[in-house]
Amino acid sequence: MTSRLQELARPRARREPPPEEQCDLCAEPIPSEHRHLLDLESRRLLCACRACSILFDRSGAGGGHYRLIPDRVVALEDVGLDDQTWQSFGIPVEMAFFFHSTAAGCAVAFYPSPLGATESLIDIDDRVLADLEPDVEALLVNRTRGRRESWIVPVDRCYELVGLVRTHWSGFTGGDELWNALDEFFARLRKEATWQGSRLASRT
Repeated sequence: MTSRLQELARPRARREPPPEEQCDLCAEPIPSEHRHLLDLESRRLLCACRACSILFDRSGAGGGHYRLIPDRVVALEDVGLDDQTWQSFGIPVEMAFFFHSTAAGCAVAFYPSPLGATESLIDIDDRVLADLEPDVEALLVNRTRGRRESWIVPVDRCYELVGLVRTHWSGFTGGDELWNALDEFFARLRKEATWQGSRLASRT
């Protein structure tokens, strides 16, 4: 997973595929921009060529072991996570992602840290995540530097974020290089996103 996170952490415009980058299922060569599958048992990301992406983009494909990660990015105006609710989670940073885990049978939360993705035990109404595909889509919340941003994102984008923090962190607060990388990451999300109102908030 470490090497995959490091690959995802590189800015998209500057990423170049390694000489022998291949589909993890059929070994076909793949371009730098490609879809991912999620191994539900190991939480491992698998690179997928176009043909394999199409194959697994069908209900029941993969026997429940692999899931194709969607590619939609949605900016949300409000998900009902006010300051008091956020503080009740006990998450020590101002950034986290939430998704419904089939294996755990409930909603789980992770936040990026210099050591990787750190799980945080939370008590969140699972209906907040009802519009998301279990396991492969996440609610990403960014509250850093006074922002209050929430997104529906593919879970591989969350691991990309984790990789950025892990590879760029320096000093006690992360350092300028990290914050510049985070600014670029969220700027890309804003550019890619469609917008949705407060439908998730109404479910809390």
